Amino acid sequence: MAPNGFATPDHGIEEGSVEIAAPAREKERRLADWLGGRRSVVVGYSGGVDSTYLAVVAREVLGRDRVLAVLGRSVSVPSDQVRDAIALLAERDVPLTVVETGEVADPRYAANPVNRCYFCKTGLWSVLGPMAQSSGFEVVIDGTNADDLGEYRPGGAAGREHGVESPLAIVGLRKDEVRDLSRARGLRTWSQPASPCLASRIPYGTAVTATRLAEVERAEAGLRALGIDGNLRVRHHGDLARIELDARILDAWLDPDRMARMARVCQAAGFERVTVDLAGFRSGSLNILDGVVAA
Repeated sequence: MAPNGFATPDHGIEEGSVEIAAPAREKERRLADWLGGRRSVVVGYSGGVDSTYLAVVAREVLGRDRVLAVLGRSVSVPSDQVRDAIALLAERDVPLTVVETGEVADPRYAANPVNRCYFCKTGLWSVLGPMAQSSGFEVVIDGTNADDLGEYRPGGAAGREHGVESPLAIVGLRKDEVRDLSRARGLRTWSQPASPCLASRIPYGTAVTATRLAEVERAEAGLRALGIDGNLRVRHHGDLARIELDARILDAWLDPDRMARMARVCQAAGFERVTVDLAGFRSGSLNILDGVVAA
């Protein structure tokens, strides 16, 4: 054990023969030192790969009484994702509070501008900051990793404005390293596909509404029930659902029978027309279509 109680990979974390590269080990040790230098932390938690890893490591380093994870719940987040996120931290004995964020009620967010995420995160940190202060926690932290710093992420500006720290990025941990370290800890999120909020499926300039979000959620849940794994997006284009699948499974799901089943699922979710994007899954493809980032 490290001096602060942190279980390093050399002390049993590598069960299952997970091999961690030396640079990732060193970054994790620096992460432990960074966390250990804080009296207490509130973790902005989503249930994703990065924030789950950060919350669990913070619990190991600081102990149960000096960590609080906070999960924002709204119609922009799939209900099964919320359930899984709650269960995961319960298994790891990480204290968790769930707050209702209600960003869809904010007309700036609902208008769906290219910086939509800024308004969402502004609302979240506006809640978490006072919560941390009133409960005596020293700092609010999030799961931004080093790779995120090179992407278009307007929500990051909101975090900086509210004094949110990003220790994974500070110590230089990349996404692949976080996955490896999560796997070594037995966290099932290690292989979890990225799952941004449901509003990310709606083109910029098209209003974000509870109805549209629900249509996307039902369609994606139905497609998962068919057995589709890996990355999956149902992009909302009015009465048209555009399905993006990982390239490795795309050919298999272009089978006419499977395509018919996908169409029925999406139509049952509220779409009239359904198409499968032959380019496959692309993270942030709506950013590319709208010219926010280069292809």
